[in-house]
Amino acid sequence: MKTIDELLAEGVDGKRVFVRADLNVPLAEGAITDDGRIRAVLPTVKALADAGAKVVVASHLGRPKGAPDPAFSLLPAAERLGELLGAPVAFAQDTVGPAAHDAVDGLQPGQVAVIENLRFNAGETSKDDAERAGFAEQLAALADVYVGDGFGAVHRKHASVYDLPAKLPHYAGYLIATEVGVLKKLTDEVKRPYAVVLGGAKVSDKLGVIDHLLEKADRILIGGGMAYTFLKAQGHEVGISLLQEDQIPAVKDYLKRAEARGVEFVLPVDVLVSPDFPDLKTKAPANPTTVAADAIPADQEGLDIGPETRKLYASKLADAATVFWNGPMGVFEHPDYAEGTKAVAQALVDSAAFTVVGGGDSAAAVRQLGFDENAFGHISTGGGASLEYLEGKTLPGLAALEN
Repeated sequence: MKTIDELLAEGVDGKRVFVRADLNVPLAEGAITDDGRIRAVLPTVKALADAGAKVVVASHLGRPKGAPDPAFSLLPAAERLGELLGAPVAFAQDTVGPAAHDAVDGLQPGQVAVIENLRFNAGETSKDDAERAGFAEQLAALADVYVGDGFGAVHRKHASVYDLPAKLPHYAGYLIATEVGVLKKLTDEVKRPYAVVLGGAKVSDKLGVIDHLLEKADRILIGGGMAYTFLKAQGHEVGISLLQEDQIPAVKDYLKRAEARGVEFVLPVDVLVSPDFPDLKTKAPANPTTVAADAIPADQEGLDIGPETRKLYASKLADAATVFWNGPMGVFEHPDYAEGTKAVAQALVDSAAFTVVGGGDSAAAVRQLGFDENAFGHISTGGGASLEYLEGKTLPGLAALEN
């Protein structure tokens, strides 16, 4: 795929450059709680603006139902982008209507505009090829060149990600180029031992990646809510912990295949349990109990890995040359259940390995728990996209940039 460096070499002075970013930031009462995705696209936007482009930034935010919804407006993200750039950023209150055209037409070389949430138009996410193509045609009227830099959306066959690049000269931005380079180090150019840490709520979300990583990884560590399905598959009582009964046959198969291939599967040896889920708003003390992973009381719920598991996982990561981590080890949003996730993050920081934090809740946890982002080899902006790439899937947004 062509990159932004090639575009800059060709020259962009005065050209309208459409940057498909990922500004899908978390909001609380209209305020951004984590601006990591905005900061991730800054190098691309700044390089284009500095080179004299008229930069048109577009993104989705949340899941509006194909119509305007003030709760999902990109205005807070546009304002934050302006603060980070240290320059005014125009904001259009529609996607392809008069406000968008006025904002773009008003740009001078070196200036930036953000158009409203792309998902306010049903054509963005439509499964109908003609409807998506029609919206892409309207977006194409706003630009001369397309730069794809929204890695968190490249696994979606959406108009601005998949259809629009075919209508304009297209290039990969710095973020996508970096993300793809990192993922190749996790698939084609792996340094061993290769350890993978998977957490999060559901086994079903990780089935494909586990299946693929059984062919790639040397060691797979399991935590989070998905760990209890693995423990149940081994015949252990898991109480009222999160459990996907229908996934037990698949989990049993993975454990057998791992043993046959010599892949080490590491499960919790102790867990923090409580009869009640913690209050994440007040953060009131939860007073959990630590029990062996094979001795969870029938009326208790596992909510984090225990202290012995933290030590075990740290030891399993200490000698790795490559580590990929996706998914927290527990309910990290509450301080009483954050230690497991914190221990994994610290193990990555202490490791000499090439370490990759695979986006989503893992990236949010790293920031929320106060870690220096520069202490990790790479923090991905796209959890879902990273996982699908590691599953070996073709990602529509990358395929469109490669054509």
